[in-house]
Amino acid sequence: MLIGTSSLPAGNRLPGKAPDKAPDLPRTHARRSPRTAGLLLGVALLAAATALSLAVGTQHIPLGQVWSALLSPSGTEHDAIVRELRLPRTLIGIAVGAAIGLGGAVMQVLTRNPLADPGLLGVNAGASAAVVTAISVLGITSFTGYLWFALVGAALAATAVHALGGARHATPVRLALAGTAVNAALFGYVNGLQLGNLDTLDEMRHWSVGTLAKRDADLLLTVAPLLTAGALLALALARPLGALALGEDHARALGTHVRRTRILAVLAITLLCGGATALCGPIGFLGLMIPHAARAFCGPDPRWLLPCCALYAPVLLLVSDVVGRVLVPPSEIEVGTVTAFVGGLLFIHLVRRRKAAQL
Repeated sequence: MLIGTSSLPAGNRLPGKAPDKAPDLPRTHARRSPRTAGLLLGVALLAAATALSLAVGTQHIPLGQVWSALLSPSGTEHDAIVRELRLPRTLIGIAVGAAIGLGGAVMQVLTRNPLADPGLLGVNAGASAAVVTAISVLGITSFTGYLWFALVGAALAATAVHALGGARHATPVRLALAGTAVNAALFGYVNGLQLGNLDTLDEMRHWSVGTLAKRDADLLLTVAPLLTAGALLALALARPLGALALGEDHARALGTHVRRTRILAVLAITLLCGGATALCGPIGFLGLMIPHAARAFCGPDPRWLLPCCALYAPVLLLVSDVVGRVLVPPSEIEVGTVTAFVGGLLFIHLVRRRKAAQL
């Protein structure tokens, strides 16, 4: 008579019998451990980048004095530098970096295109077109004056791209093609107005290069509600975006409302990248490069990818800003220029070592 395998002890299964499922638990834990470690590493790097941004510049201030200036200011010159200049600049860098990193990750997952960045939806082009119109046509030259033009322009351009991409029938390919067409048209309009009006060209160059300088806390408070709403919306969409990345049929089978997810994702990108672009001008490469770097730690799952991008993007932005401050003293190199250079080198390094994770 054959002996049933169910009567054997767990450690004495017959040859060829599938093992119990219990050993899968450690492997699941092992898969999560690198992701948790990646998040913790991002927190540590962001803390270090924040300290670096507060302490390093044309005048180097010891960390002890930075701490004293933040907690118990005594009215010294170093206190004024830390509290009035570097602290707002650092907070703006954290907010803008997190917004662009989140926007880039959502853009790549939404379009299933590893080369997509927030500019693909026309956000940067729409903001630039609105700003150049405000300066050239309406004569508005103050930053607070054309801030809202940049926000409205970004929203209108993103809406136009979504509509041209097919609205309810939009696909990743159609969104990418519509974004390319809208970008080309809007940047042609921007260049035409700039070349025809030298005053506009001079004013636009201070905004279009992308900078954290000459931005105060009041401007951040103005844009903060938009950035916060966009960040919360993006994080709330992590699960449906993960289903959508598998394809529309799979997403519907999993109960995801595809059209609503796409519309809300476009709204999140507009709020995040429109607000960041309006505040600091277009800062390139963060939205493209950071999601690739983050996937090396947390994989393609948006539930882990989005928080990682929100941590790593401010790190690169703050470090690039510090490099721009000290590279050619007493002058500064705008952070948009440095991020393009540093991000390009890092991206080339990832590609050559084949560590840019696939979507």
